[in-house]
Amino acid sequence: MEPLTHLLTGACIGRAGFNRKTAYATLAAVLAAEAADLDILWGLAGPVEELKHHRGITHTFVAVPVIAGVVVGAVWLWRRWRKKAEPASFRLGWLYLTAFVAALSHILLDWTNNYGVRPFFPFNPRWYMGSFLFIAEPVLWALLLLALVMPWLLGLADREIGVRKKPFRGRGWAIFALAGMTVVGCWRWAERAQGLVMMTNAQVTSEPALRMSLEPYPVNPYRWHAIVETRDYYQTAEVNTWNPSAADAIVSDPHADVIYKPAVTPAVEAAKQTFLGRVYLDWGRWAVVRDLGQEPVDGITPPLLPPGRAWTTVEFSDLRFNYSLLATRSGSRAAKQLSGSVYIVDGREEAGMAMAGREQK
Repeated sequence: MEPLTHLLTGACIGRAGFNRKTAYATLAAVLAAEAADLDILWGLAGPVEELKHHRGITHTFVAVPVIAGVVVGAVWLWRRWRKKAEPASFRLGWLYLTAFVAALSHILLDWTNNYGVRPFFPFNPRWYMGSFLFIAEPVLWALLLLALVMPWLLGLADREIGVRKKPFRGRGWAIFALAGMTVVGCWRWAERAQGLVMMTNAQVTSEPALRMSLEPYPVNPYRWHAIVETRDYYQTAEVNTWNPSAADAIVSDPHADVIYKPAVTPAVEAAKQTFLGRVYLDWGRWAVVRDLGQEPVDGITPPLLPPGRAWTTVEFSDLRFNYSLLATRSGSRAAKQLSGSVYIVDGREEAGMAMAGREQK
């Protein structure tokens, strides 16, 4: 999920009862809930390095106790730096447990969307993805913000009528928000399962389906983007699980929504062996690799070659993110962010690579 959801979830975890056990619980939970995303700093080494390491070791069960320990240490050092005595309610064990639970929440939330996470890395490098929550879900924002804002508003009302201030206000609201997130997730999980059953029973493709997937939209739990792979092509469709028996529950155009599998040229084979190719194909569960010919790539200059030699561009994209909300086949900003390109010379040599208009050196 994006940072806002992680930060708000951490705040609710801290206020769900941990803040009654130890001081600084909410602070520790907020920091631990988002700490794993510090791996985006790999982007300083280039876009392919970022793709390789994002949701890597910091998003694993191995890293959770380490992240919790680092966060607790940072909170303690911050208090020492401010030269403030620790309050009597400061309990190191409870603070560590708070940070541990918040760090776990990051892995769980990232698993729910279709980008995926590698929780068992480095022992098992496989990507796991629930694909039932969109990466930015306004429904979750509303639940979490409500839980954090309402206690403050009620506190203002109490002070207005002279009611004594209550300590640790907001526990019930925080529990409500976390429970609501669980309900939303389970609801979407069930709708996705229903959609897969509908796709299995429907005659969507003219060839036998090898595999299929449903990708989520935000807000609407009944709307899904379907991808079906056959031997020769990919078929996409829009699925509405609101009324599974309706004639328009699955909408597909057998001509406009068919993506034929590109030819595997020598340049494509060479591109798959490059750094970008290996990283992208490890992550891209629905990767499509195309030989585009001599098409320039944003961010890198085509190679200057002597007569008799030729270059071609090979593009890597992933169908999980190629639907109306995120991208179009002609290429939108969202699609470009998650696609990559490699220059291949004479069908065998790599001569530059880039993602999202940034060159990987």
